[in-house]
Amino acid sequence: MDYVYGPGRNHLFVPGPVNIPEPVLRAMNRNNEDYRSPAVPAMTKILLEDVKKIFKTTTGTPFMIPTTGTGAWESALTNTLSPGDRIVSFLIGQFSLLWIDQQQRLNFKVDVVESEWGQGANLDILASKLAEDTAHTIKAICIVHNETATGVTNNLAQVRRILDEYRHPALFLVDGVSSICALDFRMDEWGVDVALTGSQKALSLPTGIGIVCASPKALEASKTAKSVRVFFDWNDYLKFYKLGTYWPYTPSIQLLYGLRTALDLIFEEGLDNVIARHSRLGKATRLAVEAWGLKNCTQSEEWFSDTVTAVLVPPYIDSTEIVRRAWKRYNLSLGLGLNKIAGKVFRIGHLGNLNELQLLGCLAGVEMVLRDVGYPVKLGSGVAAASAYFQNNTPLIPSRI
Repeated sequence: MDYVYGPGRNHLFVPGPVNIPEPVLRAMNRNNEDYRSPAVPAMTKILLEDVKKIFKTTTGTPFMIPTTGTGAWESALTNTLSPGDRIVSFLIGQFSLLWIDQQQRLNFKVDVVESEWGQGANLDILASKLAEDTAHTIKAICIVHNETATGVTNNLAQVRRILDEYRHPALFLVDGVSSICALDFRMDEWGVDVALTGSQKALSLPTGIGIVCASPKALEASKTAKSVRVFFDWNDYLKFYKLGTYWPYTPSIQLLYGLRTALDLIFEEGLDNVIARHSRLGKATRLAVEAWGLKNCTQSEEWFSDTVTAVLVPPYIDSTEIVRRAWKRYNLSLGLGLNKIAGKVFRIGHLGNLNELQLLGCLAGVEMVLRDVGYPVKLGSGVAAASAYFQNNTPLIPSRI
């Protein structure tokens, strides 16, 4: 069998799927229901309004599609664009690479702007492309907010400033899979036209809901977009929104109840407090990496991610062995290095329903694994650096004040 029991809890520190809080597990532990009954549409109506809050939008229209982030990507593209449309897309890691592959397979004309893995999107090239495009042949800008493979966060506000500077009408499409509900994200303020996320990331749910939010401009574009779409067609959802039944296809009842509880937990903590907590977790992890004498894959502080840290290892160590040993010996799940950085980095995910003491347990486990594979780390060094930071910066739990 693939899974072998280990005593205690598995310490899950991959950048998604993430830990599921106990109240969410309890909320999902229920039988199936008729999704055409009055109860599920009534809950769905409120969920759609509450989901808008995590995108920080009052004008966007959300769609909760039974899919993964990959399906949400396809929904964003096919509802707003036509085959042959020219788009600019940034290649900075494995997940931006996969989205670009999808864009190309959907027959869009993709201007790929590539950066070294560990760097953010090259927005200077974006500016030059927009300056040259006086005929407005570029129909969309596609960018991954937080590249999970390298721990790089892009500056979306700057993208919007560049679009505005050149008065360019291109749609602004954002993958927020590992950022929304953990990093600062402002759909309306930054003029994002389509934003998307997945339930298994910062929402701390099982995989299975791709949440897409479309601006009025994106909805207008969907009326003339000629890409073939069926399951991901927003129009099907909009028809059922008007009918008040909301679901053109069968939703996961259990996930909807889980989402209700997950949002309640987030709102009880306060979304801004959630974002601040992720900031603390990210900072503490980076301090631990520094104390270990290792380097962050992310090459500049401006791009540091607060949801995942990719740690570079010395050339004499295979980072895959770190991940393997962590799981086999300490019941600790870390993220592998992917594609170009396979064997060169391991990743610590620090997003979702996670607190400071949980992260310290992970850091202690990483230190032991590093010693196991021959790296001369001083045990306790990273934990001490993170602990000192937490002790000076962790506020009282909001609900207990």
